[in-house]
Amino acid sequence: MIGGSTPGDQAGPTTIAVDAMGGDHAPAAIVEGAAAAAAAFGIDVILTGRSAQLGPLLTAQDGASSRNGAASAAHRGQVRIVTAEDSLAMDEGALASLRRPRSSAAIACQLVRRGLAQAAVSAGSTGGTVAAARLRLRSLPGVMRPGLAVVLPTRPGPTVLVDAGAIADPKPEMLVAFAQLGVAYAQVAYGIAEPRVGLLTIGEEPGKGNRLTRRAHELLAGAPPHGGLPLRFVGNVEGGDLLAGKADVIVTDGFTGNVALKTLEGTAAFAAEQMRAALTGSAAARFGTLFQRRGLRELIGRMDAETYGGAALLGLEGTVVIAHGAATAKGITSACRLAADLVQSHITEKIKERFGPGRGGHFLRRS
Repeated sequence: MIGGSTPGDQAGPTTIAVDAMGGDHAPAAIVEGAAAAAAAFGIDVILTGRSAQLGPLLTAQDGASSRNGAASAAHRGQVRIVTAEDSLAMDEGALASLRRPRSSAAIACQLVRRGLAQAAVSAGSTGGTVAAARLRLRSLPGVMRPGLAVVLPTRPGPTVLVDAGAIADPKPEMLVAFAQLGVAYAQVAYGIAEPRVGLLTIGEEPGKGNRLTRRAHELLAGAPPHGGLPLRFVGNVEGGDLLAGKADVIVTDGFTGNVALKTLEGTAAFAAEQMRAALTGSAAARFGTLFQRRGLRELIGRMDAETYGGAALLGLEGTVVIAHGAATAKGITSACRLAADLVQSHITEKIKERFGPGRGGHFLRRS
């Protein structure tokens, strides 16, 4: 929960546009997860996709909710369908968003632009979804490019990694903007008053790294431009520090961030499989596991990527959450919850505050 409230606490329900055709398990898992979010959190959901496929799935979910009594009618959000006959394949990148302007991901972002939804959720192609969002949602003043923020399960509190794959070759100034985006996210999502910001590179010393990170270090250590709020920069962090809790926000370019994130996910999956084999390998191990069930459940929940809902695309005039491509219904429910919480916590306004009042609009921005 973000900001100490649930999505149903505001005067009117939050509306989330969900790309029902994006993801490895679309559309069945998407519909199931979105319907569960609507029932549990009072979120209104607009599913974008092929009506012929979504209609029967939604009818089946309505019947299951009625039989199970998942939520009272007074608190259950509404779910409806907006037709989008095209969709982005999981192996399609940013250029596909130009070739498919009526895809389910594009329609979801368009609904946010038109004010018919407050946030968009997709488990489809990351590159395609980012491009579709950038084409339809304007960048906030001072934000040259949006950044993908993901949460790493560190102790004692989570660490926000920005960028996790939106911009592969950013300028050093963009890393400073990513830091501001990550700080706003950490403040809103986890109540950290002054998040510590670290720069991911190959050594702790200021001179370590390539040209990008060396210049970014200089900028992060200096005063923010254009009257932006100051950053609590703690210096460089290395790959081994990603889960060490040395910083609350870690900034990097999208290429490095995505490789780091996928490496952590693969390592976590490998460690979980090895632990499962060790704990079930003998009768004695299985007996001992009985006394550790609570701790193991907490560990599994903390390491489960679907618990966190996905990556938040920050820096646009609209909230976009990109769930994992392999997300199940549970992951989609978490993504809808995250999107609604960010909307209700006014993440966009928080980001505007961090970049300062002196920012004007981008000269290429559409009116």
